[in-house]
Amino acid sequence: MGSAKKASTSRKARIEEMRRAEQARERRGRILTIAASLVIVTGLVVGGVVLVRSQDDGASDTAAASDSSGKGRFVTGKDGVKTWEGKLARNHVTKAVKYASEPPVGGDHNPVWMNCNGDVYTEPVKNTNAVHSLEHGAVWVTYNAAAKKSDVDALAAKVKKTPYTLMSPMDDQKDPIMLSAWGHQRAVTGASDPNVDKFFEKFVQGEQTPEPGAACTNGLSK
Repeated sequence: MGSAKKASTSRKARIEEMRRAEQARERRGRILTIAASLVIVTGLVVGGVVLVRSQDDGASDTAAASDSSGKGRFVTGKDGVKTWEGKLARNHVTKAVKYASEPPVGGDHNPVWMNCNGDVYTEPVKNTNAVHSLEHGAVWVTYNAAAKKSDVDALAAKVKKTPYTLMSPMDDQKDPIMLSAWGHQRAVTGASDPNVDKFFEKFVQGEQTPEPGAACTNGLSK
């Protein structure tokens, strides 16, 4: 009889111990569940903050690459040269810039300039690099498909022998042949137009140059 009571007591003790162990496991499970939930919530919050900051940074980059010259306008002088009236930013940016004119005559630009030591490019160049060349005092000759081949060839020959100039095709421009310098621009009728020489004489390393004497070599070449 005493043996049976001892066995019963021992069994109850084991059951109680197992119950306590099960309760302990349940408590640990609840704690782990709560901890996991906190981790997930924290991750979502942090992810949301990062996403918002990323979007904000993207907006800042876009703003940095926007063209401040959009607040200005061209004014045409008696000599036919259009002068940009308004601030032309000079920040270095690595993203594309939407300029107010085509070709542009200034504004934010790429840190690397297009080589402009009489360089003639047969393919379009990036505006952001060419604008940097204008900042160095270069004259940029551009033409579209409506320009005569004879004029293109003659202008290319002139550019090749003129330091601080460059030339490239530009399909989107309004006139067949255009000349651009920092803050200044004009269309010409052809290579024999006397305004070509006048523009070169006035604006190649002219008074409009923000960085006179800056390099037109060791930059970007297509």
